[in-house]
Amino acid sequence: MKNQRAVIMMALAVVLGLLAVALAARWLLNAPVPAAGRIVVAKSDIDIGQRLTPALFIVVDWPTASVPKGAFTEPQPLNGRVLRSSLLAGEPVSEAKLAPAGTLGGLSALITEGKRAITVRVNDVIGVAGFALPGNYVDIIVSTETAPDPNAPQARAHSISKIVLERILVLAVAQEVGRDETKPKVVNAVTLEVTPEQAEKLDLARSVGTLSLALRNQIDPAATATTGATKENLLPAPPAAPVVLRAVSPPRVHLVRAPAPPPAPHRECISVINGLHASQECF
Repeated sequence: MKNQRAVIMMALAVVLGLLAVALAARWLLNAPVPAAGRIVVAKSDIDIGQRLTPALFIVVDWPTASVPKGAFTEPQPLNGRVLRSSLLAGEPVSEAKLAPAGTLGGLSALITEGKRAITVRVNDVIGVAGFALPGNYVDIIVSTETAPDPNAPQARAHSISKIVLERILVLAVAQEVGRDETKPKVVNAVTLEVTPEQAEKLDLARSVGTLSLALRNQIDPAATATTGATKENLLPAPPAAPVVLRAVSPPRVHLVRAPAPPPAPHRECISVINGLHASQECF
């Protein structure tokens, strides 16, 4: 009796399982198939600033609902265009990643409209040990001496370090514009993207002092307001020693007695009577 009940339960489970499979298959067959389009993607990795040819791309099927804005459906319109950002293999190419039509290849294609590129000399210290790579943002610090005040007597020049430019984009290091952020590279020159006003400040800063780069976070847009570092606020004067007041005894006054006058010499006197007059004579 118990075996018969177990067989019935197993058979019921099998029937229900087959029914669930049939319903799932029917739902999948009747589900709407997403529409697919064909777009152009990179055949292999393509570096920034490179001039494009149709041979660098292939056309693949892509879900219509997720086609990037400005994507291309044929590779031929990309002939002669220049990339403004790197492409990975299989990544779609869009108009936003391309320099304007007619732009020549190289660094000039990477410069934002209205801005300029200027190169500064660096070393392993100034260049943040090679971590200032293309695509990073840096602050520019100048270290110089202020001119003495001609109206102040005994005026001296004062050393100062000050941030003069903030959040400056690194376009290239040496002659490379590739943005591989995993490999630091020590170079002797860094090219920065600046506005015309910033270019003037940077050119003046490197002529009056030495420059340093301070690497900053990619997503930190906050500006800072500093007064600069000088020797006075970097190494403040030590506190003055406390003044100890000591009781001072008044000076002793020495009294000097004047010598007594010598005694008058002893004289013999006699009285002389002359008529009605009397006088005294001493000798």
